Amino acid sequence: MARLTAWFASRGWAPLPFQKAMWRHYLAGESGLLHTPTGSGKTLAMFGGPLLQALHDPPPRSTRGRAKTPVPVLQVLWITPLRALAADTARALREPLDALGLDWQVGLRTGDASARDKRLAREGRLDVLVTTPESLALLLSYPDTMARLQHLRCVVVDEWHELLGNKRGVLLQLNLRRLRDALPTLQVWGLSATLGNLDEAREVLLPDVPDAPLVAGARPRPVSVETLLPAQGERFPWAGHLGLSQLQRVLEKLLAVRTSLLFTNTRAHAELWHQALSAVWPEEPDTLALHHGSLDPALRRAAEQGLREGRLRCVVATSSLDLGVDFPSVDQVLQIGSPKGIARLLQRAGRARHRPGESGHIVCVPSHALELVEYAAARRALAQGHIEARRPLRLSLDVLAQHAVSCALGGGFDPDALFAQVRRTHAFAALDHAHWEGVLEFIVQGGRALSQYPDFHKVVRDDDGIYRVHDRRVALRHRLSIGTITSDGSVMVQFLRGGRLGAVEEQFLSRLRPGDRLQFAGRLLELVRLENLTAYVRLARGGDGVVPRWQGGRLPLSEALGHEMEAVLARPPESPEMQWLAPLLSLQARLSALPAPELLLVEHVRRREGQFVFVYPFAGRQVNEGLAALMAMRWTRVQTNTFGYAANDYGFVLAPARAVEIDAARVRTLMEPEGLLTDLRESLNLGELARRQFRDIARVSGMLVPALPGRTPRSLRQLQASSGLLYDVLRQHDPDHILLTLAEHEVLHDQLDLGSLARALASCQARTLSLQHPTSLGPLSFPLWAERLRGQLSNEDWKTRVLRAAQQLEKRHGA
Repeated sequence: MARLTAWFASRGWAPLPFQKAMWRHYLAGESGLLHTPTGSGKTLAMFGGPLLQALHDPPPRSTRGRAKTPVPVLQVLWITPLRALAADTARALREPLDALGLDWQVGLRTGDASARDKRLAREGRLDVLVTTPESLALLLSYPDTMARLQHLRCVVVDEWHELLGNKRGVLLQLNLRRLRDALPTLQVWGLSATLGNLDEAREVLLPDVPDAPLVAGARPRPVSVETLLPAQGERFPWAGHLGLSQLQRVLEKLLAVRTSLLFTNTRAHAELWHQALSAVWPEEPDTLALHHGSLDPALRRAAEQGLREGRLRCVVATSSLDLGVDFPSVDQVLQIGSPKGIARLLQRAGRARHRPGESGHIVCVPSHALELVEYAAARRALAQGHIEARRPLRLSLDVLAQHAVSCALGGGFDPDALFAQVRRTHAFAALDHAHWEGVLEFIVQGGRALSQYPDFHKVVRDDDGIYRVHDRRVALRHRLSIGTITSDGSVMVQFLRGGRLGAVEEQFLSRLRPGDRLQFAGRLLELVRLENLTAYVRLARGGDGVVPRWQGGRLPLSEALGHEMEAVLARPPESPEMQWLAPLLSLQARLSALPAPELLLVEHVRRREGQFVFVYPFAGRQVNEGLAALMAMRWTRVQTNTFGYAANDYGFVLAPARAVEIDAARVRTLMEPEGLLTDLRESLNLGELARRQFRDIARVSGMLVPALPGRTPRSLRQLQASSGLLYDVLRQHDPDHILLTLAEHEVLHDQLDLGSLARALASCQARTLSLQHPTSLGPLSFPLWAERLRGQLSNEDWKTRVLRAAQQLEKRHGA
């Protein structure tokens, strides 16, 4: 340990107690979970163990060629959820090697890796490999990979909380189980920063090691939250908007320090804010950059390198820079709009002052008035140490089908042995023989209804009982589609003479014609032509362009932050946000009432265009939409009627076509938890929702195969048609197909979030119901009323109508 401690000293550091504890656990051969804040030294806490082990017990080297030159053998596999994080991690892991006298080779295997790095990873000629869950699955699909991993000592899963609650984490669980069974002495460690369910996270990572160490790292460094408040009396929107009215204040903040990260919640908002800042940027244009997941890797790497070298004054980013990438030069972080979650705010705040001894800081920029409540609620949650939990998925049979084909490719599998193996993961502990037989039938012949079509015959059960893949085309297509990340069809955007910029969704680009302009990758572009899912563009001069929109862009309010919002509304703290909001909250109390944790606020408003019922469970947009559909359907049982509805993060509004009678008893009956599942099936078109969900499941499972290299890529329309046809065939001829069952399950439990719906209904029943009859729209009801306007046909745009209505209300109430 002396040599490692000396290296720390040469950097002006001293090992922290939790780092030394991690080294002891590792040298004792243990696996476990390290939980420590971003920027506290978790990378060295983890990597120190393998380094000390190598100094004491040098790993073997294999030999190649006539000269028998020693070459590395893989010892440490470091798994990260983000490609940007992978490159930064590899750089951090290389730092101590020379000083310690270790000639280790550290390489990358991600979608952005060079051909050389991919070859070295494939051949196992690295000591440390930094990769992603998808690239690990790809490596293990080759029969000779396990032999190349025989000297592997440790697997590190970085930012485990980012994988815990999604299918990428399920795929990783399956491959970790495969590695641990093949290498009994293998150590597995998870690293996590912001997480509210640590014990469960450890159980998912190491389901067969219930007493695995749970190492607490450094104390969370203090995080200060500053809100960029409008001036008192300044007109500020009650709903909607992008926060661009704050542009001048944001610019002043950016120019007050050397380097800033400005986070938005969506890629479209990042493009718009970069465009707005570019128009007023007083310094060299190349000191302002853009970073999001749809940009070409070269553009992302350029922004990351500019941050490391301190050449950039500001980078406008999305969650693509959320995680533990170390940029010590970043002096401040700004968050445009609400982060919608406590953990996300904490994670982003941690990107500022990423230097030993420094506290985190974040400047919150509201886009409308009620976001100030979210900031106050987040500050309260941080002070009390509340962080959201990440709930793990179970029985994702599409991922299991993909994994089974990979195992068949990677040397073949015995069905009983693989069944026993996958049942030892957290995700498939409840897998039964019936579902397993359904998976096997699917990978062999696509299921009963598709058995006559050779394209679905992927895996063959040989005479020895082993399942294998023999068709080279099946192998190639499967390896091209490994992974669980699905998105709507994308179109590559590149200049006429080369230079790729990134990708946008096909649905957006299909609406454009040659000569139309778009704003993308921080540039104003003119579309020249679209062919073979590639958009060829050139730079345009002057004027505006439409900004791409990506599906799934809206972040839902977390359940924990919603509860905190009710608490601060009921008893406003002496925070800057709530002081600024005092007149608005006073208006809400005067017109109606303020929400509270023990009170369910319901407002009944009559306007010239009709009757409106507003309900405020503060359950997040997704849950509130489900509640609105449920309540509307139940009301039609009482009275023949048609209901329009809309929802936001705070509540929902019902708009009956015919007048309804409303009282507290009726509202309680309509929100009864009993019969939830049956009534949901009746209130929503579950068949159509399941059809949409089926497309993603079909991609993950391998039912929808990608085009082979050199062939014209399949468009989104072709994918939709193919998945729709498959869905209809299975519904008619194989209604019990495992993927149909999975599609409905995911609609109910993921899209509609049945568990959260049930909890929200139970919470509403437990509260005192406050039915108010305000004479006009108020601060809480106006945003919902405005949201409802989006679905109406008008020759005025939504923004114009909402602005006019807001001005009328402000004039009426003197707000």
